Amino acid sequence: MFRGRIIFYNDADTISYIVYSKHHQITLPHQDFTKLTADFNPPKKPKRNKFAFLCAILASTTSILLGYDTGVMSVAALYIKKDMHLSDVQIEILSGIINIYSLIGSAAAGRTSDWIGRRYTIGVACAIFFIGALLMGLATNYAFLMVGRFVAGIGVGYALMIAPVYTAEVSPASSRGFLTSFPEVFINTGILFGYLSNFGFSKLPLHLGWRFMLGIGAIPSVLFAVGDLAVPESPRWLVMQGRLGDAKKVLCKTSDSDEEAESRLSDIKDAAGLPPDCKDDVVSVPRTNRSHGEGVGMELLIHPTPAVRRVLIAGVGIHFFQQASGIDAVVLYSPRIFEKAGITSDTHKLLATVAVGFSKTIFILVATIFLDRVGRRPLLLTSVGSIILSLVTLATSLTIVDHSTHKIMWAIGLSIMMLLTFVASFSIGLGPIAWVYSSEIFPLRLRARGTSIGTGVNGLISGTISMTFLSLSKAITTSGAFFLFAGIATVSWIFFFTFLLETRGRGLEEMDELFGDFKWQESLHRKSSGNGHDKQQANRNGHIQFGDSGDIHTTTNGQS
Repeated sequence: MFRGRIIFYNDADTISYIVYSKHHQITLPHQDFTKLTADFNPPKKPKRNKFAFLCAILASTTSILLGYDTGVMSVAALYIKKDMHLSDVQIEILSGIINIYSLIGSAAAGRTSDWIGRRYTIGVACAIFFIGALLMGLATNYAFLMVGRFVAGIGVGYALMIAPVYTAEVSPASSRGFLTSFPEVFINTGILFGYLSNFGFSKLPLHLGWRFMLGIGAIPSVLFAVGDLAVPESPRWLVMQGRLGDAKKVLCKTSDSDEEAESRLSDIKDAAGLPPDCKDDVVSVPRTNRSHGEGVGMELLIHPTPAVRRVLIAGVGIHFFQQASGIDAVVLYSPRIFEKAGITSDTHKLLATVAVGFSKTIFILVATIFLDRVGRRPLLLTSVGSIILSLVTLATSLTIVDHSTHKIMWAIGLSIMMLLTFVASFSIGLGPIAWVYSSEIFPLRLRARGTSIGTGVNGLISGTISMTFLSLSKAITTSGAFFLFAGIATVSWIFFFTFLLETRGRGLEEMDELFGDFKWQESLHRKSSGNGHDKQQANRNGHIQFGDSGDIHTTTNGQS
């Protein structure tokens, strides 16, 4: 920290300052001194925008639908198996097929949201899931139940795609990571509600218990649809439709200041191909620029620019590895995993499953605090590193339990602890960051369709693992399956370390430039901060730096 004296004097109408330290004496004009002291008194971080916060919450609540279905099926599937006399293969398909069906919803949601807007697409998601939940609750046989899973799956696909896109587009850059993590927060909240629902309805007769568990999901979808009426349309979609006046009103409500609202509007107009001097409330947008999806597939998949190709690989890759870590296998089959670990009581298995839900929910809340403070990249690498360690330890302890002739309490306790550590490690980084990152890196014109592709990959891998975990466990043992997940997680850590850039503090319209200049070697050291960039520019132009020891250093044109 700098220690010294500052003397002010006025010489021939020029206000100057003499700065003294232990070894230096420097005279500074008033303008330079003001810039210097500004570094010691940085502007306060703006308060979190309450309206943007409300919009993010109301839009993200639709993610509860997927979480609830995933959590409730972990126990409902056991009761369905007994009631309908199904095989393990049929239960695997029943549990995991909703993620495959969600591919249809996420693919359709991209085009739907481009046509009717982000806001009304949220309502569509709620309506479809409402129908699916009713069908599942009223199902009389396996085929009827699969029809309900199909309809609900399409609704889940819509919700998964649209919630992070809408939230990213209304959020100011200062809190985008925090707000865009809300969909994952509510997925975990839904999982916890599903586990609690299991526990609450488990005392009902067998043929009623699982029907109440599944059918009760129709109620929140109605509430979420009503809540959707309170949120405005995405300002970026409004600009793409030429509704600049409406977009400006939304930006003024969701930005940290009027200046930021103007800046965001200018950046969005530039991304939409509109001239900066365009001030009318309603303008005509060229058909090639309108967000109706024309040519998006060609630009995204067939003839992508280098920047778009890198963004696509990053967005798809992070979703692939998120689900390939095996998280849905743990959430769906946690009672069976606890049984393998040595817990035999049904009540104890249900309580341990609820503990998984609490662990996921608590640590996702921790992640929301650090996303905009620490950044995406450090949190992601730490999370995946912890996932690798917990999976290896879990697999080892399960191997010990499996090969022992009597109960080894420390191995059972270690297995439970590592399972909870795994879901906590996932929730603190890889879980929320996959949705945050993929929703913010795609260019405006490609965002809805690009995010839907990432969501589709997420659902495909999740469904594949959910529908094969029981068979995989029989083939290579449960511990072998977790060793496999640990190997995949190791590959994912290498991918994230070498390929994913930091996006904290960047505006959505800056991502194309960020990935356009990308070289994977630079990602090892690159920091993405607008403030850091400005400071580097200042240093090259001859400003004064204070060393950690308190010495003053002068630089001119980059030479000290």
